[in-house]
Amino acid sequence: MGYDYYGWTPYVRVANKLANAKRYIKAKLGSAANPVVPNSKKITTTFWGNAWCKNLETYSDYENRMSRGRTYIRNGSVVHLEINAGKIMAYVAGSETYKIEIKIDPINKIKWNNIKKKCAGEIGSVVELLQGKLSKHVLAIVTNKSEGLFPKPKEIQFKCSCPDIATMCKHIAAVLYGVGVMLDTQPELFFKLRGVNHLELIDSSVKIATGSKDADTLGDENLESIFGIELADSLGKTTIKPKTKATTKNKIKNIITPAIKEKKSKKVKKIKKKKITPPKKNYKKTIKKL
Repeated sequence: MGYDYYGWTPYVRVANKLANAKRYIKAKLGSAANPVVPNSKKITTTFWGNAWCKNLETYSDYENRMSRGRTYIRNGSVVHLEINAGKIMAYVAGSETYKIEIKIDPINKIKWNNIKKKCAGEIGSVVELLQGKLSKHVLAIVTNKSEGLFPKPKEIQFKCSCPDIATMCKHIAAVLYGVGVMLDTQPELFFKLRGVNHLELIDSSVKIATGSKDADTLGDENLESIFGIELADSLGKTTIKPKTKATTKNKIKNIITPAIKEKKSKKVKKIKKKKITPPKKNYKKTIKKL
C-alpha cells in the first residue's frame, strides 16, 4: 500500500476495501471464511451478545475506544472471525486487510467453582442458560464485575497488524463487537472462550446423558439447532410405558384360565368313572295297593 505526500495512506472507498479483503480472505482461507455482520440496527440483540459488549463499554480503558469499531462492524468490515478457547482471531478490511489476535485469560478455577455453587439449582436447562432466561439472582452473579464470568481489561491482550499505535485501534474494537454478534447466535462460544463447560452450571437434577455418553459430549456442539426445545424433556429421560389395565387383566387371565380348565376336566373324568344304576322299583307294594 502506497502513502501520499503527507505520509497518510490514500483514501479508499469502503466498497473497494471490502472487495479487496474478500479476495484476500478467499485466497487465504477459501470457503472457511466466516464474515460477521449484525442482523439489525442494533449491533447485538440477545442477552449474551449485549452483556459482552456492555461489559467492555463500562470500563474506562475501553469506553471511548470501543465506539471506533461500531462503523466497521456495521458495514461488514470484519471479513473473518473465529473464537476458540482463550483466543480470538480475525481479519478486518481497512486500507489493507489487517489481522487481529486477541487473547483472553481463562476463568480462574476458584472463581468458576464459586459461581457454580452460587448458581446451584437455579438454572433449569441448557436452553434457559443460553437464551439468558435467568433469575435476577443468577444475572447478578454472572455479570458481577469482579467475580462474574466476563473478562476484565487486565485479562485481555490484543494486537493488530495495522500501523495505528493506539492501544485499541478501530479494527480491534470492531472485532470485539463482532464477538458480541457471534454470541447472539452461538452463545456457547462465550464459555468456550473463557475455558469452562457451561453444562456445569445446569441444575444437577437435569441429566443430559444417553447410554455411555456423558454431558460433556455436547460441549463442542453448536446448540443453535435445538433452541426452543426443552432438553430436560427431549434428552436423558427413558420413556417407560405405564402398565395399562388391559395388559394386567390379560396377564391374570393367562394365569387363571388354564387352572380353571384343568379343574373342570378332572371333574368330568370322575363323573365318567361312576356307573349310573337306575333305582329299584318296589313291585310288591304296588300289587297290594291294586
